[in-house]
Amino acid sequence: MVLIAAAVCTKAGKTIVSRQFVEMTKARIEGLLAAFPKLIPTGTQHTFVETDSVRYVYQPLERLYMLLITTRASNILEDLETLRLFAKVIPEYCRSLEENEIAENAFSLIFAFDEIVALGYRESVNLTQIRTFVEMDSHEERVYQAVRQTQEREAKNKMREKAKELQRQRMEAAKKGVKPSFVNSGGFGSSSGYTPAPSVGDIANISNDVKLPAYSAPQKPTGRGMKLGGKGHDVESFVDQLKSEGENVIAQINSSISQGGTKAPAIKSDINDVHLRLEEKLIIRMGRDGGVQQFELLGLVTLHIGDEKWGRIRVQLENKDSRGVQLQTHPNVDKELFKLRSQIGLKQPSKPFPLHTDVGVLKWRLQSTDESLVPLLINCWPSEVGDGSCDVNIEYELADSSLELTDVNISIPLPMGCNPVVGECDGSYTHESRRNQLLWNLPLIDSNNKSGSLEFNAPRATPNDFFPLIVSFSSKSAYASIRITDVLLVDDDSPVKYSVETSLFPDKYEIV
Repeated sequence: MVLIAAAVCTKAGKTIVSRQFVEMTKARIEGLLAAFPKLIPTGTQHTFVETDSVRYVYQPLERLYMLLITTRASNILEDLETLRLFAKVIPEYCRSLEENEIAENAFSLIFAFDEIVALGYRESVNLTQIRTFVEMDSHEERVYQAVRQTQEREAKNKMREKAKELQRQRMEAAKKGVKPSFVNSGGFGSSSGYTPAPSVGDIANISNDVKLPAYSAPQKPTGRGMKLGGKGHDVESFVDQLKSEGENVIAQINSSISQGGTKAPAIKSDINDVHLRLEEKLIIRMGRDGGVQQFELLGLVTLHIGDEKWGRIRVQLENKDSRGVQLQTHPNVDKELFKLRSQIGLKQPSKPFPLHTDVGVLKWRLQSTDESLVPLLINCWPSEVGDGSCDVNIEYELADSSLELTDVNISIPLPMGCNPVVGECDGSYTHESRRNQLLWNLPLIDSNNKSGSLEFNAPRATPNDFFPLIVSFSSKSAYASIRITDVLLVDDDSPVKYSVETSLFPDKYEIV
């Protein structure tokens, strides 16, 4: 018996995984696999078919075929016995006989196939031996993993020691009168809160007081070479040269270049000194026949202070959400103040919020399997047609009419080499043949455009070929009924001008 190849393919002829056991060109093996669906006889009970050169021995596995390609001179009885062993191996490594499950465990199946056949000849093994051989433990691997874990622990210990040394140097510099970026005592700069890096000016001051390792300066080169540290002088000379040539140059070198030639961080011009960003992300996984397998909403409010005079503030919130959203404040935020007055403020009102950094002050979470919580419902309905093709109908419905979703993209996978024929389409679509997918784009979904559909026909396809669907969108509307109503100073409760930025997007949204 000479076994040429073993493969798992769909009934439409799409090869999911294939392993060849003899020397053969790629074009030859692809041609043999592509010819198999056309050779299957209809209305017979045979599980093999022959051509002039090879024999196909196959066994149906629900919607798939387990296929062996052998020479015509091989023993058909041994072929059938080997085929049954191959068919028993697949459930050992795949939870279901579905195309996506086979593809995810392709390498495990190939390893098992190699234990059954070697150089085209059947090995004398059973299912238990195959499982033992594939899961063979390696002493060298255990030693390697132990050494690697030891190296990682040593690296982490060195990192902690280095962090402690840097913290000690900062404390010594602070005792000598150097002003840090903000006071590191009890506020967000403590060990339990946020620790932003010092500014460029602070680093320059610290370097004057803390003794760092000294390095000998290199000898000055004799020729005219590139000079380091002279960026500011070079820029000024270049500007003066342009002015001497009559060019009208407007430059603010001092404001754009700080000490040491470091460019100052850019701040958006359309935000205020007190800027709040409300960000939410969704994780949704739904079944193709309905039902929510996973729904999770994660929200975060970050605060950015651009001026130290607005550092001591409180943020007033309004929470009208009744869907069981779990709120959690930062450990340095006054929890009693938040519970009684729905305000976000520090436990120590005399301490300011950190400057020039995004600080997370509040987060929330919502988990459920209730389908009514999903803001955008997608229904994909593929139907097989007698000619071997599939008619696919996909529709969407906006369940939460208060949301406005922009740039909605629904990615539909297609069989390899499939050219879909689109009948009706709300919005626009793009066939990406290289990625084997159909991309359905909807610029806006809101209360005035709550539903729509897409219909197309895919030749030589099965219903499983169109899953999983991947959905992406963006929105400036918040999912949870939580909003920021005011920002007040701690001293006199006077209002402070602020800006709010809201965003909602799916971190993962798929229909499987």
